Amino acid sequence: MRIELVTQMWPSRENPDLGSFLVPLTAELRRRGNEVEVAAISRRGGAPTKYGRLIASSVAVARRFRPDVVFAHFLFPAGAAGVAASMAGRCPLVVMAHGTDVANLGEIRGVRTATARVISRSAAVIANSGWLAERLAAAIPEAAAKTEIADCGIDLEAFTPADAAPAREELGWGGEGPAFLCVGSLIERKNVTGLADAFAALGRGRLAFVGDGPLRPRLEGRPGVRVVGRIPQREVPRWVAACDVLCQPSLIEPFGQATLEGMAMERTVVATTNGGPPEFVPPQAGVLVDPDDPAALRDGLERAAAMPSPNPAAREAAALHDVRSETATMLAVLQRAVADARPRGAGDD
Repeated sequence: MRIELVTQMWPSRENPDLGSFLVPLTAELRRRGNEVEVAAISRRGGAPTKYGRLIASSVAVARRFRPDVVFAHFLFPAGAAGVAASMAGRCPLVVMAHGTDVANLGEIRGVRTATARVISRSAAVIANSGWLAERLAAAIPEAAAKTEIADCGIDLEAFTPADAAPAREELGWGGEGPAFLCVGSLIERKNVTGLADAFAALGRGRLAFVGDGPLRPRLEGRPGVRVVGRIPQREVPRWVAACDVLCQPSLIEPFGQATLEGMAMERTVVATTNGGPPEFVPPQAGVLVDPDDPAALRDGLERAAAMPSPNPAAREAAALHDVRSETATMLAVLQRAVADARPRGAGDD
């Protein structure tokens, strides 16, 4: 099957972490014998005209590649580019919701109407968690009948268990007490200052942030805190190996890819109760905390630090979201969209 993947987030040399969660999925689609062409934006920021260029490039790929299906990631604006590509390629569109695209429905003027049009033109919708699917359906009821649940999965070969000591030595991240790690953008939604405050209240160990963003100045210079900045996705497993506990106490987390990556490497996690993590983090794999409760977050760090490290139960839970099985679910949705769009009798002898 020929698949055109359209996304507003794709990694580049300058932005190695941007949309990196889509790379294993794309590789697995190809491994299964599908041809995949990507039309994408690979940089942060810039003028809104970049979305117009995404539409133009998506249409150009569709006309040249002649896909069987367009698979757009993020409902809008990538979904709008997907609609244009599906019309140019005369093929069905499947669109996937990841989180911010649903949050934007009630926050940015015009996005709800534009997203409703994308969903109306889509053969199917994929949401990365049941939590997100419910919120999408509440905002755009038409989406409910079209939505299936699948996440981008975890590459269990890339995130394999590893000893902490060699990783810590290599990274120069030694010290006494538990080692806590947070991976992701340093923004308000990720609750990074709340995590840093809870760590300070705990009063022991060390905490590293892998990522960058506007809240970086509020984290740098704190005792026991290290801010690494953005790194290529291939370097993330080394940092996860070096930690005892992976911490992702976001105010809202539609799924929680970094949480899943930590679990795959047999690391106990601290994750938010607000979003997708309760759907895949069992009690033996980590601690779920109310991100709005500073005392609960501090206690969550304490409880997680007392759990096993390494923690085989965490990997067992993560294995249920292997990228191969999640890709198979998505591929089945794409194949049904193509079959439903095929004229009756097409392909019959």
